[in-house]
Amino acid sequence: MPYLFVHFREKRTPDGEQVYFGISEDGFHWEAVNDGDPVLWSYRGDKGVRDCTITRTADGRFVIMGTDLSLAYGMPNQYDGSWEEITRNGSDALVLWESEDLVEWSDQRMVELGDGQFGCLWAPDITYDGQNDEYVVHWSSSHRRDDYEDKAIYCATTESFETFSEPELLYRKPDSGVIDSAMYEEDGSYYCFCKSEANPAGIVLLKSERPTGPFTRVDVFDRTMEGLEGGRYEAPTAFLLDDGRWCLFLDYFGGRPETQGYVPFVADSLESAFERADEEFAFPYGFKHGTVLPITAEEYERLQAYEKEPSER
Repeated sequence: MPYLFVHFREKRTPDGEQVYFGISEDGFHWEAVNDGDPVLWSYRGDKGVRDCTITRTADGRFVIMGTDLSLAYGMPNQYDGSWEEITRNGSDALVLWESEDLVEWSDQRMVELGDGQFGCLWAPDITYDGQNDEYVVHWSSSHRRDDYEDKAIYCATTESFETFSEPELLYRKPDSGVIDSAMYEEDGSYYCFCKSEANPAGIVLLKSERPTGPFTRVDVFDRTMEGLEGGRYEAPTAFLLDDGRWCLFLDYFGGRPETQGYVPFVADSLESAFERADEEFAFPYGFKHGTVLPITAEEYERLQAYEKEPSER
């Protein structure tokens, strides 16, 4: 089965914080789309997009959402070089594009979800709720109610990506902040990977019967993180391989540049311990925080041939 990886690149220039595509026929060996140049550029809000997610809707459309943030532009300017300033006063909108074919995309839209009470809206993910025929958009934010301290996961629902419900709390970890939620359905249950900022520092796995919770910890996943520098992993994304196993990508940061980027793990089910599979994995350049989407062979070929005209870049 072919796959599409929608992501950004951690570069110090504005072109890094845009939307990039990678494609693969097996989920392990990847090639760049559009000669490794951005497929979509953000021209609104902070004029950068990070932490991209993509979904295929029930009626066959594609939706990309992401964090409205450019460190290349904003960090030395409106945010005064301060991550704390971004956390408190970063964008309260998410960026969004739509497409029918993965090639022609709508104009960028800004989805205002922050309602003046949140800090920056980070790392959206989209989960389809088949019971209610709607989509749960979830992200991490700090909040005014506790003076923008520990982040939690919040959500809003939508049927069409045109209008959204009021934001609600999805999950708060009682002893630390939590970010980077990525949710999947298996055998009627919903599993949510996320990054715990402490106690422990690393990726944790949650489980619920509904995509809106309540969630409980899946302790067996903690074995996957044993022996790893847990605090240096973030941005989980998972997908089913052709052989029925799950592949989980975790974004490793810190250390030398050549050691950074996604690391693959595989397991028979989401409640099994995952094993590292580095030797099976190859990507043509460094890439950051994204989402993998299964695609058809026709869609793979279309993206493989895709190249933006220079005037469109």
